Amino acid sequence: MFDYQFFIEVLVGGLLSGVMYSLVAIGFVLIYKTSGVLNFAQGAMLLFAALTFVSLVERGVPFWLGAGVTLVIMVALGVAVERVVLRPLVNQSPMALFMATLGLSYVIEGAAQLLWGTQVHGLDLGIKDIPFEVGGVLISQFDLFAAAIAGTLVTAFALFFRYTRTGLAFRAVADDQFAALAVGLRLSRVWAAVWTAAGVVALVAGLLWGARLGVQFSLSLVVLKALPVLVLGGFDSVAGAIVGGLLIGAIEKLAEVYVGPLLGGGIEAWAAYVVALAFLLLRPSGLFGQKLVERV
Repeated sequence: MFDYQFFIEVLVGGLLSGVMYSLVAIGFVLIYKTSGVLNFAQGAMLLFAALTFVSLVERGVPFWLGAGVTLVIMVALGVAVERVVLRPLVNQSPMALFMATLGLSYVIEGAAQLLWGTQVHGLDLGIKDIPFEVGGVLISQFDLFAAAIAGTLVTAFALFFRYTRTGLAFRAVADDQFAALAVGLRLSRVWAAVWTAAGVVALVAGLLWGARLGVQFSLSLVVLKALPVLVLGGFDSVAGAIVGGLLIGAIEKLAEVYVGPLLGGGIEAWAAYVVALAFLLLRPSGLFGQKLVERV
């Protein structure tokens, strides 16, 4: 007999995990949407943020002061990356820009190692990863907290980009860079704001993932979890990143529980990539991405 309560528990757990995937994916979308750059350094920025914060706290800096200092550092890092590395490469090929961010990821990881060392750190945000019952369904307290933080950040970005002058400029650049230039918008200023937002996303995602997995250099590989999310949702859609994250989180958990026993387990690690490959074959632009139309 099918256990509906257990199914709901697995589904809810997957959806809550998916929100954290969405948070990482949004960092990619913000930059890709405005500049066409697939920022592979997002994982290294996430690691740098988590490692900087936990190293400051371990040296006696109060929690909130450490978070504030790390935020300032991440904003400065994002602006520096845009100005020093990517601005000189404007109008270069997408492959050149991608290779630049790939090399940048190793530079940032190396800088983190020089500054803070290579040891593994535990990160305690004060939220225990224990389940509690809601309507007969067990929900992880940490997953719910992480989903609430991620949801709050996503809502804040949505409001910022919809109702502020910088947000309107961001949307204009995302729709058409040449038209934005024609009406007097400064692309460099918009790109700096976007990289600043990416630094903020990296900080929040780094703290949440660091608390779950520990702050170690393998934390930068969390970006690989975001790639199926981007394929499903679309590389240029914030809404797609959210929906894609929820779908990938649910697919992983459900596949591991219901399909894993039939195939020998371990399916959670690669089920999302099977779905992403199917989407690349059937709908390369994703659920919400803009279809590329070329006229000849």
